Amino acid sequence: MRALSSLLLCIAILAPADALASGGPLGIDHRIHYDNSGIWKRSNQTVLIYGTITTVVGGALAFGDQDKLGDTFWRSVDALAVTSIGTEGLKLAFQRERPSQTANPNHFFAGTHAQSFPSGEVAAMSAAVTPFIVNYGPDHPAVYALALLPVYDAFARVKTRGHWQSDVLVGAAIGTGVGLWATRRNSPLIIGWLPGGFQVGFIHHFK
Repeated sequence: MRALSSLLLCIAILAPADALASGGPLGIDHRIHYDNSGIWKRSNQTVLIYGTITTVVGGALAFGDQDKLGDTFWRSVDALAVTSIGTEGLKLAFQRERPSQTANPNHFFAGTHAQSFPSGEVAAMSAAVTPFIVNYGPDHPAVYALALLPVYDAFARVKTRGHWQSDVLVGAAIGTGVGLWATRRNSPLIIGWLPGGFQVGFIHHFK
């Protein structure tokens, strides 16, 4: 998967040459120079994640499940929902402190205030873009550029000390995996639980 491959490359860049001397479950976690300016500002990250969620949910409601685009939007909704639930559960289970809370990447089970592992935002971004990359990438290579969104978010979360390197890497793996699962289902999951009007979508309904 190109999104995950790109993120792996970026994590390698973020990791030091002596990565094995660092900490965390993958041996690559370390604090980098704090940077909350320019494109890395936390406010930009927030705009990106909420903008992505709004676009995906809005697109699903607008197009319904009547064509390939609408179907892809609904699969992205599935991936976002399942990923969000899964990562929240993992955060509560592992209770890892963020780089902003400690310089030690091995602080797990520190209490419910510690919610670093895995990165829910990177997971969500990866989950959201994967169905579009899978469905449209082979015929429209420009769509692969969507992989840059979780890559950017991974860099930004590490730079602002919101997450360790392994947090964003595992988050990307979870989101990509769930996105692939959602894409390969026979039909979208959540729309099957909703009234039939949602399958039509607002655009087709008012034509």
